[in-house]
Amino acid sequence: MAIHIAGGHVIDPGRFNGVADVLINEGRIVAVGPNLKVPAGATKIDAKGRLVLPGFVDLHVHFREPGFEYKESIQSGAAAAVAGGFTSVCCMPNTNPANDNQAITEFMLERGKAAGLANVFPIGAITKGLEGKELAEIGDLRRAGCVAISDDGKPVMNSLVMRRAMEYALAFDVAVVDHCEDLHLAEGGCMNEGVVSTELGLPGMPSAAEDVMVSRNIALAELTGARLHLAHISTEGSARMVREAKSRGLRVTAEACPHHFTITEETVRGYNTYAKMNPPLRTEKDVQAIKEGLRDGTIDAIATDHAPHATQEKQLGFAEAPFGIVGLETALPLTLALVEEGILSLESAVDKLSTAPAKVFGLAKGTLAIGADADVTIVDQHEQWEVDPAKFFSKSRNTPFAGWKVKGRVRTTIVSGRVVFEASRAEG
Repeated sequence: MAIHIAGGHVIDPGRFNGVADVLINEGRIVAVGPNLKVPAGATKIDAKGRLVLPGFVDLHVHFREPGFEYKESIQSGAAAAVAGGFTSVCCMPNTNPANDNQAITEFMLERGKAAGLANVFPIGAITKGLEGKELAEIGDLRRAGCVAISDDGKPVMNSLVMRRAMEYALAFDVAVVDHCEDLHLAEGGCMNEGVVSTELGLPGMPSAAEDVMVSRNIALAELTGARLHLAHISTEGSARMVREAKSRGLRVTAEACPHHFTITEETVRGYNTYAKMNPPLRTEKDVQAIKEGLRDGTIDAIATDHAPHATQEKQLGFAEAPFGIVGLETALPLTLALVEEGILSLESAVDKLSTAPAKVFGLAKGTLAIGADADVTIVDQHEQWEVDPAKFFSKSRNTPFAGWKVKGRVRTTIVSGRVVFEASRAEG
């Protein structure tokens, strides 16, 4: 039962940063430090020259089960998660049927447990059927195990319904997550509105469609005192408003996705459906604003918005193809690129993938503290590799990063003291 992770560079944000051993026993962290006394029979993992980190926590994934298992199942999604170093994932409710009741929540939890890989945390719906009209039973969802509530890609357009949702969420101490998009402003759009959309002849989605809803949600959070988490913000305006809201002490948090701080709307040229997501890829100015938001702490967490689709769906025309890309297996190197660029320190990058997202939803994860669950990710920070979607553990291949040469790879992932991924075995 004991695991001895020896001689790695241990980074536990806010707690420890240096070369040390980590000792795991009975699924928990029991010691961190140099030259630890190791019990007889412990399994040794040589981590010399590698990073030993708290398991990553993704606040925003789509595992498609129940209802769309041909795109992804909880089993395949969890396999992709641990291959990317994510030991805990929060699953959005846009399943079929939607996760708007206790039975679906319990089903997702059971499927996650059966997979035996990453910890699976369901996010419940705000409204029944994600229709934005009648509130779901928020208390029941919370008691069943939901860690947040959201209508995911169907933002709650009715401000009174959103206000009531925040008031109920406050009573159950659960965060309200919103995909910020004014559906009227963005109606019919399939990429960012601007020069590129005009040149390609594609209908655009203005950045104002996001900014308007960010502003409304912040106003409602101020009115109600609720915990508001803004999903995948992508615009300069969003970052500015979140920064201002935090300066006034509002309970507002935000996440950004690797694609929104790595590539721009230019990637859509050639009508590349693998570059179609919502929020859409924005301008270079927006990319720089998201990077600055990560750097100065405005943006709390890095999340993937892992959104798998079948190949034939992405082979439709650009306007008809679905929004979304997979992200669990490329998030680490794209985040480490911010360290290379000098945007984030290594410890801050680790924090935004692990400790900070766990705090956003109040999860007892993202730490190597003594007594914590032994969720650990071991990384070769310098390993260079080429992104090959054919080797993904996800069922889906829809990534705009195919063929990219990247740096930083997960070598071992441990969940509750059990090794669930080893790169050496995957490669063999």
